[in-house]
Amino acid sequence: MALFDIRPVSTTPPAQVAAALGAGVVAWVGAYWLNERVWDRAFEGLGIDRGTPLGGAVHFFLYDTAKVLLLLVGMIFLIGMLRTTIRPETVRTYLLDKPLPVALGLAALFGAITPFCSCSSIPLFIGFVAAGVPLAVTLTFLIASPLVNEVAVVMLGESFGWGLTAAYVTAGLGLAMGLGAVFARMDLDDQVADFVRSTPTSLLHVGGARPTLADRVQAARQETAEIARRVWKWVILGVAVGAGIHGWVPAETLATYAGPDNPLAVLVVTVVAVPLYSNAAGVIPVAEALWVKGMATGTVLSFMMATVALSVPEFVLLKQVLKTRLLALYFGSVAAGIMAIGFAFNLLA
Repeated sequence: MALFDIRPVSTTPPAQVAAALGAGVVAWVGAYWLNERVWDRAFEGLGIDRGTPLGGAVHFFLYDTAKVLLLLVGMIFLIGMLRTTIRPETVRTYLLDKPLPVALGLAALFGAITPFCSCSSIPLFIGFVAAGVPLAVTLTFLIASPLVNEVAVVMLGESFGWGLTAAYVTAGLGLAMGLGAVFARMDLDDQVADFVRSTPTSLLHVGGARPTLADRVQAARQETAEIARRVWKWVILGVAVGAGIHGWVPAETLATYAGPDNPLAVLVVTVVAVPLYSNAAGVIPVAEALWVKGMATGTVLSFMMATVALSVPEFVLLKQVLKTRLLALYFGSVAAGIMAIGFAFNLLA
């Protein structure tokens, strides 16, 4: 029995479907644009100081929960519509025809141009897996997306200089592609939750059917609703955990115990950074402060990478998508890669 009930709705006039689709897109863009501004104005109107730990945590929770849920709904629906337009076999064939380094490179570059944090990248990751994109390629995207983005590159260049920025970008993309190549040699296809692949849009082309626009919209809506129903509460839980520790970075303690005299400084900052939750732009000012205090370059890089690429909220969300073996392999290998980069930079500095 199919997991989803796909009932044709082709009797709906295409113009009516297109108008409703356009209105939905405008509403989503408006909600995403207003999200941060609404919470900022609300806090100002209520006289709540976002500079306090509690005020900052509450603002972070409200803003980030709305952002991730909007991305979850928007990205899954968008990819669902693309999947109903392009047959999954076409996507798989296109990628399988590419040499592995090229496919991994494309995934890493796409991750670099998407300005998402580790949690915000997961909706796209789900959509790619559901579309039949090879798992190693999607994992490459998932690693690269939070590590490197255009905003972080500009901020890094201004704070640390362009030489170190180039090294950071090269190391981040290299880590994503290197681990992707390792994952490609492993049999991991059964380590993704079953619901990700058995979705309405994946069933729409069964039997060579030619779905109408209304059929495609219905399938994408049904897929979005099903995935959102499964993970929305974990989004809230994950962001709540992140909000609870948002902004908590013991800079003085880190500078003391992870200074240049400690040979295990890279290990210390990686362990401390994993529970934290921030995007690349948010962690750079903290990293700059640690660098000024004398922390070694490789140690600073490891701290930045671990903060943005590994987090408790990301773990909570990925736990709903990846099975235990792959989840442990993903977090363990990314953490090991980040520490290897840190130790290498400290040795070469």
